[in-house]
Amino acid sequence: MTDKASKLSIRNVFLWTVMSVVTVSLAILSCLSLYMQIDNYRSELNNKAFVLSDFVARTSSQYIFNNKDEGIAKELGHLVAMPYVLNAHVYRKKNRQQANVEVPQIFASYNKVGQLMTGGKEAQLKSLLLNPTISDTGDYLEVSTKSFDAETGMHLGWVYLRLSTREFNSLTQRAIFTHLAAVVILLIIAFYTAFKMQLGISNPIKSLTHFLQQTSRHRDYSSRARGSKIQELDTLADAINVMLYRMQEYMEMQQEAEERHRKLNLSLEEMVNERTTALKDANRELIQTLEKLHQFQRQIVQNEKMASLGDMVAGVAHEVNTPIGLGVTASTMMLDRLAVIQKGFEDKTLKASAMKRFIDESNENLNIIYRNLNRAAELISSFKQVAVDQSTENSRSFCVEQLVNEILLSLQPRLKKLKHNINVKCDPTLSVETKAGPINQILINLIMNSVIHGFEFMDAGTINIRAELVSDDKLKLVYSDDGKGIPPEIRKRIFDPFVTTKRGQGGSGLGMHLVYNLVTQALLGSITLTSEEGDGVEFVIIFPVSDAKYV
Repeated sequence: MTDKASKLSIRNVFLWTVMSVVTVSLAILSCLSLYMQIDNYRSELNNKAFVLSDFVARTSSQYIFNNKDEGIAKELGHLVAMPYVLNAHVYRKKNRQQANVEVPQIFASYNKVGQLMTGGKEAQLKSLLLNPTISDTGDYLEVSTKSFDAETGMHLGWVYLRLSTREFNSLTQRAIFTHLAAVVILLIIAFYTAFKMQLGISNPIKSLTHFLQQTSRHRDYSSRARGSKIQELDTLADAINVMLYRMQEYMEMQQEAEERHRKLNLSLEEMVNERTTALKDANRELIQTLEKLHQFQRQIVQNEKMASLGDMVAGVAHEVNTPIGLGVTASTMMLDRLAVIQKGFEDKTLKASAMKRFIDESNENLNIIYRNLNRAAELISSFKQVAVDQSTENSRSFCVEQLVNEILLSLQPRLKKLKHNINVKCDPTLSVETKAGPINQILINLIMNSVIHGFEFMDAGTINIRAELVSDDKLKLVYSDDGKGIPPEIRKRIFDPFVTTKRGQGGSGLGMHLVYNLVTQALLGSITLTSEEGDGVEFVIIFPVSDAKYV
């Protein structure tokens, strides 16, 4: 809101507008009139100079032709009757044969009493010819005219006149003063007229403004504004009265509505109290239900982890039985062959060829036993590490590629019957310190989601796992497959709990919810999904690590 002190009133705006228009108009008209009047004075002065110079030239032509300077001097003496003539010089033309030029020579002169003869005007005669020129000081006007013989038309000489401009200057000053006085008088008249006019406009507006202020202050909407002699203000007063009438009706209706509202509130308070009590009971039951739901959800998540761990236990147990069985078979064969060799040795029937064959068979069986026992030990060690990581959330230092390979090895019993390919791209020297357990669970869930959902109805799919450092303290895991992708209606809710396409087929819908919680809460990272239906999926996981290095 602008400051009231800086606002203009209608009175001031009207006065300033009218006076500005009048002042500019008078200034323009006065300047034009003054210019035309001064120009008229100058024209009269020039005409006077032309007539007088032409008269002197005609009078002096016969005297120049006859070379009678006494007669021309007498004629010039008549100029004393014209007080505005300061100087009059008659020049005759003199030929300079050697230069072939015409040089003016003074023939006769008239000088007003008190005026000195003006010499050296010969060079200005041509420039002043029929061109009256006022001096720089504005005191006199100069003009020249050629003198011709009346009968032959021969050029005889020149006439130079210098006329006083005192009368012209006096007329000019008088005109300026007159115009200024007229402008001032007209401005005073205009101001008085505008002042009276603005009172006729501003007083009704002021009265109407005062009426509105009083009505607003006292809130007396029954009062009515008086009309005005000005049509627009009278229309405005009628509009204000209509507004006041409608405001009065509105206030009466509002009072009636407030009374009905007050009565309604009294009846509703009892209903609100009853509903509030019922709502508190319902909220208490809802809180209890939500708490049970959270417990159920946590139990389901824990069951999901244990189920995954149980599947690995069963698979690893099956995988370990095979190499142990082969080792037992090989050791049994060695015992049988050893009994035969021992009997031959005791009977002293043992031959060198039999001994050599026994040694070769022993080496072969020992290699079989070693390979299978070493395979069983690797499986047990990998499962042990994965099981420890899943059961604890402590941080440890590990090689990223080795961790991924251990996870794949623990899943080998479930993946060996499938033809899917899993490619791991990671620097084998990259080592970080963070929580390995959440990473295990995340990759296991992503791989099993690809196998169960992404590669459904596919004989062979491809999974790519890539790990790299994006900074000194952040690791990025990129997981992608070439499966069938995720539908849009599922993709936007993929990380919500109980979202699954295998409802009724054993799917809980908590796998990706568990992945999201592990990434954001356990690893304090972020996860983004990119997927198009029919074009596989890509998960980008970024989380902080410590002690990242290449060993």
